[in-house]
Amino acid sequence: MISLQNVTKTVRSGTEDLTILDDVSAEIPDGQFVALTGASGSGKSTLLGLIAGLDSPSEGMIFVDGENVTEMSEDDLAELRSKKIGFIFQSFHLIPSLTAFENILIPMEIRGVRDAAERAHELLEDVDLVNRGHHYPTELSGGEQQRVAIARAFANEPSILLADEPTGNLDSKNGKHIFDLMTGLHSKRDVTLVLVTHDPQLAAQAERQIVLRDGRVISDEMAVREGKPGLQVVQEI
Repeated sequence: MISLQNVTKTVRSGTEDLTILDDVSAEIPDGQFVALTGASGSGKSTLLGLIAGLDSPSEGMIFVDGENVTEMSEDDLAELRSKKIGFIFQSFHLIPSLTAFENILIPMEIRGVRDAAERAHELLEDVDLVNRGHHYPTELSGGEQQRVAIARAFANEPSILLADEPTGNLDSKNGKHIFDLMTGLHSKRDVTLVLVTHDPQLAAQAERQIVLRDGRVISDEMAVREGKPGLQVVQEI
């Protein structure tokens, strides 16, 4: 469970305070697929970073599996991320001096995971890159690099996957492939998936859509499944 309680983020811009997020509250149950949408500058990526503990809110609290992220030390946050949170960035963030296989392997070796090499090979299979594991990032296409990033994000079997515009730098064909791989692994491994996207077609496939505008939640709706059209309102804004 991810719980956001009256989260506000303000930064200094010149001589004025700029509010990026303004009193955001929401609860995301375990295993749910949520799309965060909204125009550029609406606060989507900032909110994702706060959930991951990569930044701190100015006000409010964030809980991940009952733990107050906003009160954790840097060491505790690093431990939380290594155990429970996988992050996929738009720009891949692979280590250029390591092969695809090694980029997936390293997070598990750091944690002392047993059979880390075997698991890394399984993850390469999951993202259809068995024959590319020995290649370095510069030898891979953008789509292939993002597939490595997805495999790395799942390396430590996180319960939460945070994805920040993971298809933003890809063409439509590769973007669809990445989206299908990511949502397939989400279903297979039953992880909570929070996806930041500008693409309405991708957002429409989520179980729930949260729309931000100027740092505030303006819509929070759950898709109706089992053949029933339309959306159910989760929260009146």
